Amino acid sequence: MPWTRKHFLTVEDLSVAEIEQVLVTAGAFRRILDRRVKKVPALRGKTIVNLFLEPSTRTRLSFEMAAKLLSAEVVSFDADKSSTTKGETLKDTALNIQALHADMIVLRHSASGSPRYLSERLGIPVVNAGDGAHEHPTQAMLDVFTMRQHLGTVKGKKIVILGDILFSRVARSDIHALTKLGANVTIVGPSTLVPHWFEPLGATVSHNLREALADADVVMLLRIQHERQASGLFPSLGEYTSMFGLNQTRASWIKPDAIIMHPGPINRGVEIDSALADSDRSVILQQVTNGIAVRMAVLYLCAGGQPEHVAPVE
Repeated sequence: MPWTRKHFLTVEDLSVAEIEQVLVTAGAFRRILDRRVKKVPALRGKTIVNLFLEPSTRTRLSFEMAAKLLSAEVVSFDADKSSTTKGETLKDTALNIQALHADMIVLRHSASGSPRYLSERLGIPVVNAGDGAHEHPTQAMLDVFTMRQHLGTVKGKKIVILGDILFSRVARSDIHALTKLGANVTIVGPSTLVPHWFEPLGATVSHNLREALADADVVMLLRIQHERQASGLFPSLGEYTSMFGLNQTRASWIKPDAIIMHPGPINRGVEIDSALADSDRSVILQQVTNGIAVRMAVLYLCAGGQPEHVAPVE
């Protein structure tokens, strides 16, 4: 089946076949990352603008590296020194970038739905690099890619997502991707951060950490945002850690060969013990590496490439 999407906006929009196309294409690019010469000419002559209007380190760098490894020209937007600080709208900023003959925009924005808004007004592809608390679709793809490296398949596996679910775009995209692929997803944390209205997405909601972690194949930790303390969603970081932080004792409740994941940035000593973050069970840095391959795949496909034209995985 050919890839037909111009934009990459949400996981919720994707079919299972499209998710598989992204993962297969990412697999081919992941092999390229292990070569001595990692650069390929797939997007030579294209210009990609990284329009990041929210702070980001690893996602922005990952998209930049992915584009450069595809031989594209990359322009990264410095929001603090741009006309957005003078009141220019997102639409006008994007239209000007398009008028400058950019071939694609990678957008991170605090407003949910902003990538779709731009996609309906521009003639060039828009890739969502995280929009508010809505979705972070490339993060979900790299999370699934990493899980399948270790588990073979996520179908029938128990995936536990622990932490700040309420405000997490990663959690929403992961739930969509994993449930479509047949995984059993449990979300767990304080009731204020893990509301039951996530259940219609297909996830099991739990506030009992021991029950949630029992026999888990994967535990995905999410960052506890310090700024949430002011809103009273939990009493203190110390109390959160004492009740829901992943330590050695609680890690013993998951399967012996289960993996520990985190989209970053990590609050060491809060949502996870530092020793666990650096342990053999942690695949956090593998997620970072795989993120380049996944983003290469997404950029390549949205630029008109087809999965079958990338060298197959041996």
